[in-house]
Amino acid sequence: MFPKKNVVDLLFSSLTAVASFSIIIFIIGILVVLVRESSLALGKFGLVNFLTSTTWNPVTQIFGAATTIYGTFVTTALALLFAIPTAVGIAIFITEIAPNFLKGPIGIAIELLAAIPSIIYGMWGLFTLAPIMSKYVEPALQSTVGKLPFLGFLFKGNPLGIDLLTASVILGIMIIPFTASIARDAFNLTPAVIKESAYAIGATRWEVVKNVVLPYSKLGVFGGAALSLGRALGETMAVAFVLGNNHKIATSLLDAASTITVSLANEFTEADSDMYLSSLYYLALVLFVMSFIILAISKFFLLKAERKYSR
Repeated sequence: MFPKKNVVDLLFSSLTAVASFSIIIFIIGILVVLVRESSLALGKFGLVNFLTSTTWNPVTQIFGAATTIYGTFVTTALALLFAIPTAVGIAIFITEIAPNFLKGPIGIAIELLAAIPSIIYGMWGLFTLAPIMSKYVEPALQSTVGKLPFLGFLFKGNPLGIDLLTASVILGIMIIPFTASIARDAFNLTPAVIKESAYAIGATRWEVVKNVVLPYSKLGVFGGAALSLGRALGETMAVAFVLGNNHKIATSLLDAASTITVSLANEFTEADSDMYLSSLYYLALVLFVMSFIILAISKFFLLKAERKYSR
């Protein structure tokens, strides 16, 4: 008979192992369902033709994912472009600049921002941000940046506020809290003695942040950006309100477009044929694999950097 202590340890180890392996089972289960449900479209359109075709026509039953993949990459890239510098700035202010009485309230506000449901962001984007973008921001961009060579084509068209730019801004605001929180925690791990040594030899606050805090914490910041990347790839409702769900390759940031998640959210209830429904599942499978590959690459570089700096 086992001692009571060993029985408890064995039970505890078993429960944690089951919890851990259940994640792998869930992932495999999702993949199996997506492959099975998309088999009809997979057999008709193949892989290369589906990924490169810009046609999405439920009437003729011809479906391709190129327009939605393009929209997903553009909105995600722009959102990261907006969010990462802002989030790093917030984290630097909280950890290095703000007085102690402000650090708590700002930190709590950032965490509350992450807890707001995405549909609230979408409604705010549609009724508040989109009118502001269409009346003030986008006309101003057209009259300034839009007149520059090589960049002007990005701001052509009628500024309606329902477009790639507004959707990217909404997405950027949504992912700021994730990057900011992780960057703040990473900055807080910088040993105080190193920063105090830098100040002792006459370094300014900017020099301490640039030469001590950021190099010491860059892996944490990169990890926060990778988490935000995954969040941006899968975001649905907030983007659906302000993107327009237009299946075309938009060359202007002021054009309506579509992402994979927006197409899935808007069209699943409209799918009136087996091929249409199977094509939507195929889109979901593409997003699943795409997210897995991108996050795996991010994790690979993160581990590689950790090994490099731990030597």
